[in-house]
Amino acid sequence: MKRNQYHVVPNGGGWKVEQGNQVVGTFDTKQLAVEAGRREAHGNEPSQLVVHTSDGKIETEYTYQNDPYPPAG
Repeated sequence: MKRNQYHVVPNGGGWKVEQGNQVVGTFDTKQLAVEAGRREAHGNEPSQLVVHTSDGKIETEYTYQNDPYPPAG
């Protein structure tokens, strides 16, 4: 089963949660975006939440449920 992947990324003066090309939600603060991203990821396991910094680099990743097996590569 493929893992659903969500990203918390900067959005102008705020933040947004994306899944692929779809915007799940927009938020005034990064904290609110991360909280919403965690709720979405938990509700659609197996999943991963990737949190980015304001310059777009990956800050941290959260994985919910087991990773798909076998691993890629």
